[in-house]
Amino acid sequence: MIAIVDYDTGNLRSVQNALARLGAEYALTCDPAAIRAADRVIIPGVGEASITMRKLRERRLEGVIKSLTQPVLGICVGLQLMCRHSEEGDVECMGIFDVQVKKLDASGLKIPHMGWNTVEGLSTPLFEGIDEGGYFYYVHSYAPEICSRTIATTLYGSPFSGALARDNFFGTQFHPEKSGALGERLLRNFLR
Repeated sequence: MIAIVDYDTGNLRSVQNALARLGAEYALTCDPAAIRAADRVIIPGVGEASITMRKLRERRLEGVIKSLTQPVLGICVGLQLMCRHSEEGDVECMGIFDVQVKKLDASGLKIPHMGWNTVEGLSTPLFEGIDEGGYFYYVHSYAPEICSRTIATTLYGSPFSGALARDNFFGTQFHPEKSGALGERLLRNFLR
């Protein structure tokens, strides 16, 4: 069973729909026991970092998430909350990834970065069967810097981490649940 962490953020429905299309068994929950018992955990999200981090803490889920040993996937703001700090709302986050989340340096391009963009430098089994330069769907104004945990990069004005990994923790700045066949492949890889 996959636990989708419910911390009152946006985009829960599209993650549920994507998992249903894959035939995966899932539950939307904020119950620490259910999250700890799950085979896999997904932290989805659309929202502002300081507000979503506050909601995560109000539900006493920060320590629960940090203690997990099963595969965990953070999506968009779910990934950002797994980083050390976010400029968005100047908030300390969970620190699973020792990296800053910064406002995009888009050099005159529109912010938020909304639409399809390529990912490069792919590594880890999360990207198995996905070619360099594949397109994924983004909706964001902030992103993690490039760091030693970067497993995919994206260029939008300046390069940023499109995905991060450390031990059992993975995160994508893009939305695999909205990224067509490649996003479906990534989610299948995570579920394996």
